[in-house]
Amino acid sequence: MRIGVIISDEPRINDEIRVPQVRLIGPNGEQVGVIATTVALNLAKEANLDLVEVAPNAKPPVAKLIDYGKFKYNEKVKAREARRNQNTAEIKEIRFRLKIDDHDFEVKKGHVIRFLNGGDKVKVTIMLRGREQSRPVGGVELLHRLADEVAEYGTIESQPKQEGPRNIIMTLAPKGKKVHAQSEQRRRGDQSRAERQARQAARLAAKQEAQASAVAAAKAKVSTATSDKKNNTKEGSNAEDEK
Repeated sequence: MRIGVIISDEPRINDEIRVPQVRLIGPNGEQVGVIATTVALNLAKEANLDLVEVAPNAKPPVAKLIDYGKFKYNEKVKAREARRNQNTAEIKEIRFRLKIDDHDFEVKKGHVIRFLNGGDKVKVTIMLRGREQSRPVGGVELLHRLADEVAEYGTIESQPKQEGPRNIIMTLAPKGKKVHAQSEQRRRGDQSRAERQARQAARLAAKQEAQASAVAAAKAKVSTATSDKKNNTKEGSNAEDEK
């Protein structure tokens, strides 16, 4: 690897494409064929699109006519949707001292309830110090007390257990109805986004149809110009033969 050379994951577009020829794909996936890069760039300009190199290692490289700005936006939307559709539940952590006073216990319990209401799991850790390590049962009792007092909001997913010599842990999970409510909210949001995307897709399809027509017309011009050039060359040759 050469020092100081930055390798970009972004494809080359428009004038960044320096090869003499490309295998061109139209905006709707139609195969245009192998043409000069300069001709492909002209087709892109006439259709108000970008020429994007999608397969740089092919021989010749494959390029496609697309709206690159819209393409990048759609890729970001897809990535965001993929992340949103993943399991969004996080594991929060709350730490207690074994000899916690009632006020601090209520404060921390409030945090646990808030996390559970938010659809997140909660890892509760009782930290033992000094001689407390010889009586871990006290930590277990404290965890069960907490679980009983937040039972309306969450259930024990992982029973209290010792983690190393100084910690006792328990995991609480939100009640099913909370998770269901969140899932329903996400479903409605997804449905609303799907409807918006369908409308956008319809508008995009209409635009692509117009762009495809422009590309076809431009391609026809290129074909006619090439044919005329061949005919002129042939007529010139015949004229020379007649002499």
